[in-house]
Amino acid sequence: MENVLGLVALACGLIVGLGAIGASIGIALMGGKFLESSARQPELMNDLQTKMFILAGLIDAAFLIGVAIALLFAFANPFQLA
Repeated sequence: MENVLGLVALACGLIVGLGAIGASIGIALMGGKFLESSARQPELMNDLQTKMFILAGLIDAAFLIGVAIALLFAFANPFQLA
């Protein structure tokens, strides 16, 4: 029983940690490409900025879904036997 709870805690930490790393790398790459493209074509900056903020929200939402799944495993543990 304690072994299962320990592994669930480890899995929750991995879900949150790897999700945060992935989201931060994704937003950083997207921001870099936004700056590069707006330097090449400044007249498209407003359109690109709108699309960048929408994509940043979607990337962050994917991370928050991972946090919600981790919280599900932490508090309503489906692997725990009665």
